[in-house]
Amino acid sequence: MITAKLGGLDLEVVGDKPNNMPNWLWDFEARPISEDDKDNLKSYERISKRGFKGSLYKTDEFINQHPFGTVPAGFVGNEHLGVFESNSILRAVARECKDKTLYGGEDINLKSRIDSYLDANLVFSREFQVYLLELEDITKYTYERTKSAYQFYMDGLENSLSKNNFLAGDSLSIADISFVCEFAQFLREGHYLNQLKSKNLSLISENFQTDYPLTFKHFKNLCNKKEFSDVMGTYLDWYKM
Repeated sequence: MITAKLGGLDLEVVGDKPNNMPNWLWDFEARPISEDDKDNLKSYERISKRGFKGSLYKTDEFINQHPFGTVPAGFVGNEHLGVFESNSILRAVARECKDKTLYGGEDINLKSRIDSYLDANLVFSREFQVYLLELEDITKYTYERTKSAYQFYMDGLENSLSKNNFLAGDSLSIADISFVCEFAQFLREGHYLNQLKSKNLSLISENFQTDYPLTFKHFKNLCNKKEFSDVMGTYLDWYKM
């Protein structure tokens, strides 16, 4: 959504809060369903294997286009071709934007560099998602593994921003957009401070501002940018920047 706003693209987004996901029929034209509807949609019931508990309702056409059955789920082109994984959907949106600089313009080498940051963001995201899911009863192993991943990731970002105004170069790109969205999710660890303290652990991002000043400034500046704040809304209002 941020990319579409920056790139001058009309983007249709349909969705709901995670807890409401089982109350939708997932298809190209996704729609809310009632408990009565569910009785008539048993053939579309899929038992959740990851991320959600219980059942989700997805049409056969949805599964054909999204073989892993995950959301977020994108559709592109007249044939409603399925695109899955958030960074792939991000690239698809950027390719359709009027402002092509968000994905490197005509510079194929710059595109590859942007892809590198998107992959790095995804690797860090995979690590911290496990951490966030376990924060109610965190283990020392998961904590230390995530802390190590955080330091490795942030060292790379800080090094990048010591040489450029933005992650992939001198202009804003989807590498920066992906970073802000992923890192904003990681900062949700702050909601579990009491659980961490009960195990004599501190927030991994506790010294974000002082340990990684360039990255902190970059994150703050982008979060305050209208196209970002319009989409992120109150998501980070609790976090002091």
